[in-house]
Amino acid sequence: MTAKAVPMLDLKRQYEPLHRELLEALGHVLETQHFILGEPVAAFETAAASQLGVNHAVGCASGTDALWLALAAAGIGHGFGPEQEGESRSTDPVTVVTTPFSFFASVSSILRAGATPALVDIYPVTFNLCPVEVERLLDGPRGKSVKAIMPVHLYGQCADFSPGFGRERGISVIEDAAQAWGAERNGVKAGGIGDAAAFSFYPTKNLSAAGDAGMVSTNSDEIAERARMLRQHGMRRRYYHDEMGWNARMDGFQGAVLGVKLKHIERWNEARRAAAARYDQLFRAAGLAESGTHPAKGVILPTEAPGRRHVWHQYVIRTARRDELRAFLAEHQIGSEIYYPVPLHLQEPLKALGYKEGDFPEAERATREVLALPMFAEIRPDEQETVVAAIAEFLS
Repeated sequence: MTAKAVPMLDLKRQYEPLHRELLEALGHVLETQHFILGEPVAAFETAAASQLGVNHAVGCASGTDALWLALAAAGIGHGFGPEQEGESRSTDPVTVVTTPFSFFASVSSILRAGATPALVDIYPVTFNLCPVEVERLLDGPRGKSVKAIMPVHLYGQCADFSPGFGRERGISVIEDAAQAWGAERNGVKAGGIGDAAAFSFYPTKNLSAAGDAGMVSTNSDEIAERARMLRQHGMRRRYYHDEMGWNARMDGFQGAVLGVKLKHIERWNEARRAAAARYDQLFRAAGLAESGTHPAKGVILPTEAPGRRHVWHQYVIRTARRDELRAFLAEHQIGSEIYYPVPLHLQEPLKALGYKEGDFPEAERATREVLALPMFAEIRPDEQETVVAAIAEFLS
């Protein structure tokens, strides 16, 4: 086949039509000198909360900081919160349930908050945390120590957790919505499903900054107030520190960029949804789409679960000869990526959690089969045709 390069992501196509608007927004930051927090960040927070349908949005320095802030502000873990006079901080175990199939920060943020991660396997169709497995853990010996569940809305699709999941047990739900701006579950947007949520605006995300940035969303006045305090070294008043916080503030330039992009994100997400539908059509027309959960000789296509609005941060197929296929695509200048090649419980720094290979078979199998194909709002139909044609050639 004739070589025709297809990038995994092309940010230039997004930035070119916004060039003047972005320069004006950045120029305003220079004029006002609101370099850290300030008016650009506050304006973005107000608009972001409105778009998500939540009461509060708290901008911060990264998605990783957002995860930690959401946990700490919700009182999860031993690392934070003022001690009462005459009392010592509790040393009872605090456990947060999450998935082994995610980015490293999903677990590292739990450890940073002073809690212990408990992992359960994923549902193989959506790759998201399996509620049945979570219930099984909650009913077991570790259930009493669980104070929060952190479902990850992987690849842009909400995990199957309702707003009230865990409430009768006194368990908080902290959403890892890093990849899911605009995603919905039964009409409720990611960011408003749990007690608090964390977003990432890393440059590859659907809604992206021009650098690192993140955000906590919540409907709780208390959590929002604590998150704002903790992101500034635990200060409510300047130089008066109430708790051990961190420097996790969003800078004005990122607030300005995000304020511009927020006006376009719904259109971009719809373009991604159209691109995902086009991939489906092309794969089916080529006879490559397999039924079932795990691949044999063809490709298992990603699906949008009932009651969901998938925003397709990534379009991820499953295929049995994944590594060979990726090498073939690279030879033809077609981008791809593996999210994620190693499950969290087998990552070297997390082996102390005590898990071993075989503990989470669905997550482990996914790491061997998943492949993310080029996906961005501006991808052209002919580029998608090139991608599918190359995969067809490889599988023939």
